Amino acid sequence: QVDLVESGGGSVQPGGSLRLSCQASENIFNFNAMAWSRQAPGKQRELVASINVGGRLTYADSVKGRFTISRDAATNTVYLQMDSLKPEDTAIYYCRAQLLTRSSWGQGTQVTVSS
Repeated sequence: QVDLVESGGGSVQPGGSLRLSCQASENIFNFNAMAWSRQAPGKQRELVASINVGGRLTYADSVKGRFTISRDAATNTVYLQMDSLKPEDTAIYYCRAQLLTRSSWGQGTQVTVSS
């Protein structure tokens, strides 16, 4: 069972930026994909961005052009750079490691976008 620790959340004004980090306890290339999902109050958890072992990137339509997922193999860290943040981006953001049909999740980090 991999441990995933997210950090970098916080409060920011609309139009601001945050960078989330997800530190994995093992080699991230052991997994088919690494991803970020989010869950807002009263809503279902949704996929925000993912990067597969081959480097293919996938983004939710709502964040395309504003968010960027990346990884650092040397430190087993996955990042989510979030720019031009909007109030509707407010949510708890979770890191996920996927291996075949199994997923491991981090504890989440809160992102609040408000003026």
